[in-house]
Amino acid sequence: MLLSIASIDLSRSAQAGTLKEIQQRRQLIVAVKDNSPPLGFRDRSGNLQGLEIDIARKLATEIFNNPDAVKLVPVTNQDRLKVAIDGTVDLTIARVTITTTRSRVVDFSRRYYLDGTAIITNRPNITRSSDLAGKKVAVLNNSTTISAVQYFIPTAKLVGVDSYRQAQQLLASGKVVAIAADRSLLIGWSKTAPNYRLLPDKLSIEALGIVIPKGLQYDPLRQLVDRSIERWQADGWLGQRIQYWGLQ
Repeated sequence: MLLSIASIDLSRSAQAGTLKEIQQRRQLIVAVKDNSPPLGFRDRSGNLQGLEIDIARKLATEIFNNPDAVKLVPVTNQDRLKVAIDGTVDLTIARVTITTTRSRVVDFSRRYYLDGTAIITNRPNITRSSDLAGKKVAVLNNSTTISAVQYFIPTAKLVGVDSYRQAQQLLASGKVVAIAADRSLLIGWSKTAPNYRLLPDKLSIEALGIVIPKGLQYDPLRQLVDRSIERWQADGWLGQRIQYWGLQ
């Protein structure tokens, strides 16, 4: 999870749709990830899939009784908040951790998934996080992962990277013995690379929420989203989708 927030022009008035405007438009516009399995990704046919895609379509069903009444807009990590603030989208559902810093510029729904920091390795002799004492672990620069690893494995030697691809290259070349990152992301990696093994330890717990623009005019939309998530948790739909995508 990145600590920093991309540069945002707060002087620009938000143009995202209110619930009434969305209903009149007959379409919900949602920012999602297309490269973060199993939360949001493209399948072999190029179609968007994942837990967060399911949530976006379920919200369209709540509003329009039609899961296809949603426009999915893939975004980068750097633009996840910006597109909600500048009105490009109505909502962002893109692996965004709920933090106090981010809550200063956007509103969040109640959490729909508990993510956290975990570790993946290709070394058979490493079976738990304590085995990483004194060893090199790749972490994304400027991420909350750094503090989590430093707290639980204080003697680990952290190697900063600018991208997850770089981290994977270091692991493959043996320059690090493990990668620390968001557990949801590492689950996706472990499914596509059999030599990657997710360690059982979770070094932190962080809630993912839906990003909603700030402003009283968006309160009806936020309330609808919160009520929907609460109902999905109560009736088991959300838990079933989390299990389906292997995120438990």
